[in-house]
Amino acid sequence: MPILTQTARRILRSCAGLLTQDCLLCGASSGASPLCPACEADLPHLPASCCPRCALPVPGGEVCGRCLAKPPGYDLTLAAFRYAFPLDKLVQSFKYGHRLALGSYFGRQLAALPGSACADLIIPVPLHPLRLRARGFNQALELARPVSKAWRIPIDRQSCRRIRHTPAQADLPWRERAGNVRGAFQCATDFTGQRLLLVDDVMTTGASLDELARVVRLRGAERVTLLVVARALPPV
Repeated sequence: MPILTQTARRILRSCAGLLTQDCLLCGASSGASPLCPACEADLPHLPASCCPRCALPVPGGEVCGRCLAKPPGYDLTLAAFRYAFPLDKLVQSFKYGHRLALGSYFGRQLAALPGSACADLIIPVPLHPLRLRARGFNQALELARPVSKAWRIPIDRQSCRRIRHTPAQADLPWRERAGNVRGAFQCATDFTGQRLLLVDDVMTTGASLDELARVVRLRGAERVTLLVVARALPPV
């Protein structure tokens, strides 16, 4: 029997996921969707009142004090969910378990967010080549594909690169994450006057996204919007 290439295995896993008949959370019949309607309705959402810039909860939905005191490189954050159980397990299954059908599902949720169509280009947050080789795919790119298709916004995979292979952000304390990604990205394209949509799976401190936003701003980007599956809330 011929040995399947890594690309072929990913395609087969993706096709198998699309044909699933069982909800990944409860096992009930879910048709072509990874989740049944009941489990989908129970996914954690952000509070109604959040800072429009960083998506953290604030009374009244005004720009939070942190963003006023130290404005980030991005203008707006759009998040589909709150990073909490069981959404966190689904994201991890997608990212580390190669359940690519979840990437399509999450991407459709992102495309449904109001305001996600207001961009000229979509930039999936790039992975360093070593991490991309180890993982086999860029989760941000898989999320960006349904958004691009729904809103007919082209994906730019070439302009931005990750040039520093840093420890995974998830392995570091929150206070160390900004320093970890400083200088991690490089951009060689002139984005003067462009509205960019940066796509990623989870926004925790926002350090990686802020650093990438800072880099594209230096290249002339007029407006930068973050589009993420989930926003993590600070520990209490």
